[in-house]
Amino acid sequence: MLIPYQKLAVSDHPAAQRLRRLRRGVQRFTLPAPVVLVRPILWGYVGLRTLTHFIRRVFIAEPLFKASCKSYGRGVRTGIYIHWIMGKGDIVLGDNVLLDGKCTISFAARFVAHPTLEIGDGTGIGHNCIFTVGKRITIGRYCMIATDVFMFDSSGHPTSPEARRAGAAPTEEDVRPITIEDHVWIGRRAIIYPGVTVGHNSIVSAGAAVMSDVPPYTVVAGNPARKVASLAPPEPTTPAEPVASG
Repeated sequence: MLIPYQKLAVSDHPAAQRLRRLRRGVQRFTLPAPVVLVRPILWGYVGLRTLTHFIRRVFIAEPLFKASCKSYGRGVRTGIYIHWIMGKGDIVLGDNVLLDGKCTISFAARFVAHPTLEIGDGTGIGHNCIFTVGKRITIGRYCMIATDVFMFDSSGHPTSPEARRAGAAPTEEDVRPITIEDHVWIGRRAIIYPGVTVGHNSIVSAGAAVMSDVPPYTVVAGNPARKVASLAPPEPTTPAEPVASG
């Protein structure tokens, strides 16, 4: 049995056809936007939005986040959202660290007294990154972590199926710290598994699932992540020879 809307959609009755034409006309209706009239409205909107975001960031999001940190350096910044921090642990930040957007940090105090997330100088963390910290996740200096990256040093469950059925916690061996060395670039939606070390100056491609260590100056991609390229380290600089005077 057709409901009234469906009847109008398929009916050949003149009234139904007029209603369909009226609906299409409303959907396609548009107005011109004279620059001299609309641009001041745009400027006002952008200015008000900028002011609102400044207030939210400087007076709400950043102070609440910094109050959750054990220590932080100069120039630490956030976006306009309040990060979601669960559990009790230590957040240690260097200078000029950016945690943009809204990130989730979950601490599990079962394994060590102070699970720690440490982020080095000049590193940027994108929106919607998730860090699950049972012991320690260390991110080095001048790293770029894109949006939706997930790092966890514990899966939250034991590997044994019998232990999972019994509702047991992960064993000590199941919780292994993660280390991201300096100048690493991690692409969007990459996953870093427990115990992984990503060597300095390496690149983790978007969507990669990194389950083993990444050597320095290496590009990895795929699931599981595999080496796809090597990066050339910088040429060593040779000091200039002294010019003899005479």
